[in-house]
Amino acid sequence: MSSKFKNLSNYDKDSIPDASGMSFGIVVSEWNEEITGSLLEGALNTLQKHGVEKANIQIKFVPGSFELTYAAKILAEEQDDLDAIICLGCVVKGETPHFDYICQSVSYGLTELNLSYDLPFIFGVLTTNTIQQARDRSGGKYGNKGDEAAVTAIKMAHKD
Repeated sequence: MSSKFKNLSNYDKDSIPDASGMSFGIVVSEWNEEITGSLLEGALNTLQKHGVEKANIQIKFVPGSFELTYAAKILAEEQDDLDAIICLGCVVKGETPHFDYICQSVSYGLTELNLSYDLPFIFGVLTTNTIQQARDRSGGKYGNKGDEAAVTAIKMAHKD
């Protein structure tokens, strides 16, 4: 379903497993900080709402979305107690093919990490045509993709 018709932050809270005792890593791009800061806030609020203690959330910042995969790999190797790693970024289409290269590289890189580790790596990267579309999906009229990424991380990490 297109997010044009769906608020990303609306979900059945009772369908989410209890995340008490779980640990999560979050890697956040500093590029488009207005957007990624909102995504991070949404992810943190959602994790804590479902029982994750603040002390069990490791946050790392990277310059841009391209660097998310490397930082997520390092976090996975350094923190062997994590249940999932959420990657948050925002790439806004411009006039050059840079957008295509970055989006493809990040999605491919996170897919490779998911296949290489026994750990879920969550794609929480907005790939929008305009900054307004990004705002709409990072706490605006379509909710917050950070919330959705946190819910996905909890569900993927829950092994029952």
